Amino acid sequence: MHVPTLISRKRDGEELAGRELTGLIEAYVRDEVPDYQMSAFAMAVYFRGMTPAEVAALTRAMIDSGDRFSHPDGLPVADKHSTGGIGDKVSLVLAPLVACAGCRVPMVSGRGLGITGGTLDKLESIPGFNVRLDSGAAGAQLADIGVVMMGQTDRFCPADKRLYSLRDVTGTVPSVALITASIMSKKLAESLDRLVLDVKFGTGAFMRSRKEAQVLADSMVAVGREMGVETHAVLNAMSEPTGRTVGNALEVIEAVECLEGGGPGDLRDIVLDLSEKIAGVSRADLERLLDDGSARARFDKLVAAQGGKPEDLPLLGEIHRAPEIRDVPAPTAGVVEKVDAGLIGQAAVQLGAGRARMTDGVDHAVGFDQLVKTGEHVHAGDPLCRIHANQRVDYDMAEAMVLKAVHIRTHH
Repeated sequence: MHVPTLISRKRDGEELAGRELTGLIEAYVRDEVPDYQMSAFAMAVYFRGMTPAEVAALTRAMIDSGDRFSHPDGLPVADKHSTGGIGDKVSLVLAPLVACAGCRVPMVSGRGLGITGGTLDKLESIPGFNVRLDSGAAGAQLADIGVVMMGQTDRFCPADKRLYSLRDVTGTVPSVALITASIMSKKLAESLDRLVLDVKFGTGAFMRSRKEAQVLADSMVAVGREMGVETHAVLNAMSEPTGRTVGNALEVIEAVECLEGGGPGDLRDIVLDLSEKIAGVSRADLERLLDDGSARARFDKLVAAQGGKPEDLPLLGEIHRAPEIRDVPAPTAGVVEKVDAGLIGQAAVQLGAGRARMTDGVDHAVGFDQLVKTGEHVHAGDPLCRIHANQRVDYDMAEAMVLKAVHIRTHH
């Protein structure tokens, strides 16, 4: 295989054969293809795109670069993936809920990057919670309690891990073909029967328009079906944050409320919308599992199995208490017309809840709670949200961004 020729053919818009893509990925993982050639290949794909057959072949090659889960007991295996949003704590509720419905849920999640929060960072705000499991421990836990929430191990889609960090620094992240292969390789290496994709669009999402989100959703569904997995995609607007909290520990607190049958209506709705596609039971059954304490009990088991203490969950607000906690008063009375998710996400990162670079740490205590939602009436001086910050100067910065993010239509 002559790699420069492959790159040139892709650059000129040719379709590559499945075996050529497989050979390229295998050679890359063996260090026979240097990063500069892989970067050139990624840029060619960025400009020329890929056919559905090429995307499926690339995805398969990335899955085959490492270990995959095996599920011996014949129960349906289901998972969901979100393309990322602000305040998106859906996984924390959905994984234990779908496990309660009789599915195995082997959820391999990521960390937050940029304004998008990461499920692993949220889970790690529970003291002792270990997201670094090997496949043996993960398999044993799945057999025992039906759910695991973990990070990508070194043996799990190593080709994706390497290609992703390369894309991040070469301007090739926003390629539908490469995004599809990256997401779907990680999910399909879980050996799923059913997958639901929560594809976000809007100011707080990677895809700005509904049209772009639809293109990505169609691409991922095509690959999933090609691989024999029942795949659904749901498009969701990420124009305002999900729920009323943004930040690591604050989002876990809200997820626990939802697991107990409470929490904000929009969070509960999206959890049920997505779960319904993969759980194999009715929406009414899922609602009952949230309301009767089953989902919460399963989450407690998950926390205990992965090194945390369920009795710490009600204390998270005290365990992670930011030094500065203050309301942002509404400047005028009226109806909340918009809560810009992108701006709230940026403010959360600047408070320390997210990371600008992969190597940054995150602060579990900071963020926002009690956020207003669009359509709500406020009086002048009513809190638009509460900011959890490390110092006064951080609070001032976040307050300015909240006032810019929240649009109030005044009554005349």
